Amino acid sequence: MRMLIQRVRRASVEVENRTVGKINRGFLVLVGFNKEDTEALLPKMVDKCLNLRIFEDEQGKMNLSLLDFKGELLIVSQFTLYANCKKGRRPSFDNSMPPIEAERLYALTLEQFHRSGVKVESGVFAARMNVSLVNDGPVTIMIDSDELN
Repeated sequence: MRMLIQRVRRASVEVENRTVGKINRGFLVLVGFNKEDTEALLPKMVDKCLNLRIFEDEQGKMNLSLLDFKGELLIVSQFTLYANCKKGRRPSFDNSMPPIEAERLYALTLEQFHRSGVKVESGVFAARMNVSLVNDGPVTIMIDSDELN
């Protein structure tokens, strides 16, 4: 499982010219699943995301988490996080989880984030989405479940 976390001043996602998710200061989290992933990964990954200390404190140091500061979350599924570009010019997505399984894990991931008590908005699984954001910093961090074990 991979989460690409972008610290944002604001972010939104549209499907068919309709805003389906919108947040103010917080994280835009792009989530992708590997075909080997299981739901056992979810608590650890969600906890890591929520507790990443990448917001500035009064001294300007990255020392506060999303929970400390009561930020907001916009969660968007993105299977392309597992693109393999080693051969040729067209990415392979063989390592991405098949859609039916990925949709189930995505729904469970959203449930885990909702339990945190912060505002959670989301995209629509497998829809063509337009994502807009103002990256704050910019700060962009990748969390990979392979690196947490």
